[in-house]
Amino acid sequence: MYDTEVAVVGGGAAGLSLAHRLCAPPPGARSPRVTVVDAPPGPLRPPERTWCYWEAPGGEYDGVLAASWDRLRVHGTDGAQVTGRPGPLRYKMMRSGAFEQLVGARLAAAPAADRLTAVVEDVHALPDGAEVRGVTPEGGTLRLRARWVFDSRPLPALPPARTILLQHFHGWFIRTERPEFDPTTADLMDFRTPQPDHGLSFGYVLPLGPYEALAEYTEFSAAPLDEAAYHRALRHYLTEVRALGPYRITASEQGVIPMTDARFPRAAGPRVFRIGAAGGATRPSTGYTFAAVQRQTRAIATAFHQGRTPAPPPPHSARSRLMDAVLLRALDSGRIDGADFFTGLFRGVPMERLLRFLDGGTRLREDLSIGLHTPVRPMLRTVAELPRLRRRPPVRHTPARSAPPPTGRRPPDDDPAA
Repeated sequence: MYDTEVAVVGGGAAGLSLAHRLCAPPPGARSPRVTVVDAPPGPLRPPERTWCYWEAPGGEYDGVLAASWDRLRVHGTDGAQVTGRPGPLRYKMMRSGAFEQLVGARLAAAPAADRLTAVVEDVHALPDGAEVRGVTPEGGTLRLRARWVFDSRPLPALPPARTILLQHFHGWFIRTERPEFDPTTADLMDFRTPQPDHGLSFGYVLPLGPYEALAEYTEFSAAPLDEAAYHRALRHYLTEVRALGPYRITASEQGVIPMTDARFPRAAGPRVFRIGAAGGATRPSTGYTFAAVQRQTRAIATAFHQGRTPAPPPPHSARSRLMDAVLLRALDSGRIDGADFFTGLFRGVPMERLLRFLDGGTRLREDLSIGLHTPVRPMLRTVAELPRLRRRPPVRHTPARSAPPPTGRRPPDDDPAA
């Protein structure tokens, strides 16, 4: 006896996307009983955040986008600009709250969908399914038996890896007094920021209008910064590099994304699978996750509706994972200059092809041609080195470091409002 046919643990992008797709079968297929178990408000439920991805216009979430752009720009360390149009693709930005409201409304209208609130502590395998065990907000016990369980909770620790870098960022939603932004153009990478010894840093600006934008300072490095260092870096970028006039901070966001060549097991039991970032959906070389989550959940739902075992497929191809492992190792070893590497790619490769490459959508011949726009000798040296490197369990992150002021001078005390 089962309480539900499919239990989905976690109500974020992966969990809600999968539940919605399962409950919207094609003609002739049946919809299973699906139960989503959400964490209660608190530390286990992340704050509202921003998701970005690229696809052609007319996507299923276009109605709730915060903005989208058909022109993308990259600034090299020397200030030279590379601007291109990735048509027919558009770069899209969505806030998690808008997505959760949209998909939540779809689930509320689906007769085969249920939602529960509980802190899930364990998923226990049964002979023909699994049991989700947890604690409700009132302190009661949750025991939910399901034939299939899809778990999107973050892993307690990363699997063993040869290389682990962190993509860590701090962003401000700002409003300026003057029209400072071109709403048609997003700045993907602005490398006019002080570069770390290993890895890279860049500014990232997504205009929401002439007076509004999301501006972020991002690093690929071994350890995050402390909050004051992020504030200094953002102020330096906006004031000294971008030369913005007065602005007001209306909201902020911050995050850390592991960039690793670890192998993420997708099966946690015969009928228990990991999805989303826990199932390896994050692209190691870029940190983008949302598009891979959509591919992964679409494939699971299709298999289920066709009567096949709904095991998640690999979110990224073996060739993509190998190229990512080479890049991460080359960055971490200092063998390549990260800012020059990405700037060279955007200068030498058509924008649309490069975005397809970063999303794993190019053919081998295209991949080889793109590889010629990278530092070939250091990359080949890294390819030869990888088989000799052991995968090791990750060490605990070092405490957040405090970067020196970009100008080399001690800045005034940070404004607590920032």
